[in-house]
Amino acid sequence: MNNPYSRRTFLKSAPLLPMAVAAVVGLRPEAVLANEPVKRLGGTFVKPALNVYSFNSRLNAGVKKAGDGITLFDLLDFCCTHDLEGIDATGYYMPGYPDAPPDAYIYEFKRRAYELGVGIVGTGTRNYFITADKALRAEGVKHIKLWVEVASRLGAPVLRVFADDLVRRESWKKALPGYAHGDVQAWVADDLRECAEHGKQHGVIIGVQNHGDFNGTAAEFLGLLKLVGSNWCAPVLDTGYFNTPDPYVDIAQVAPYAVNWTVKQSVFDGGYGDVSIDLERLMRIVRGAGYRGYLPIETLSPKGQPYDPFTLVPAYLKRLRAAIAATA
Repeated sequence: MNNPYSRRTFLKSAPLLPMAVAAVVGLRPEAVLANEPVKRLGGTFVKPALNVYSFNSRLNAGVKKAGDGITLFDLLDFCCTHDLEGIDATGYYMPGYPDAPPDAYIYEFKRRAYELGVGIVGTGTRNYFITADKALRAEGVKHIKLWVEVASRLGAPVLRVFADDLVRRESWKKALPGYAHGDVQAWVADDLRECAEHGKQHGVIIGVQNHGDFNGTAAEFLGLLKLVGSNWCAPVLDTGYFNTPDPYVDIAQVAPYAVNWTVKQSVFDGGYGDVSIDLERLMRIVRGAGYRGYLPIETLSPKGQPYDPFTLVPAYLKRLRAAIAATA
């Protein structure tokens, strides 16, 4: 398969990436180096995992006690049945969300995951920083701090948060007409820095997922994280949200910094694109970055189309495993 972005090309260009980011976002080189790529040893080692959003509608039904609903505990069993090594257990589906779930629930989930040999990759929560309303942003910081403490008790090393508009297909420019990207970036970085300091105190990394178009390029995404300037704030690399002609190039630039992933079925349109992701190309990027850790997969339900995650997730997992083997 023709792959213009080979491992050799990546390794040659990787040392130049921090300087390239500095040039694009106007940062001094020393500021860029405040957040360096993760120092990894031993070569690539990946563990397929599940992002539970793949079962969003069924989990929401479970929260509402509907007939076809399932729970996060059911998905622990699913991971065990299909030899998925980890679970990214989003907080939306825990009892009482957006409030913290009872400790009894947290500890029971943690115990059961350990019994089944399923690693807890992380958890996630909603927040809204793409707003000029300081009170709303402050509420987001407070909420993230609450869920940092939930993640700590759960044993989740990463809490996934957002620094984009959460309305799919709505540009940040529509949410903030008249504001410059750099001004918004500065206040988002301030908010994330405060969250990262709380994460440091509780042993939880703030994992920023590129979701939407505010961080639509690698330079924008890495530029934001450089402004935060904390190694307790790092990318959760969403493969579906780089709005560039060749998103794989942006994925490759961010991969050395990633502490977790969301591997979707397409690299276009938030993962909903018609063109399927090239998993072998993705795995060459993962290997080029020397990544060691979980690769959570997330399948999506296109509006108005049939969707069965119990069939689709195992099929996608099979494709990922084939790509891992093919690039070994």
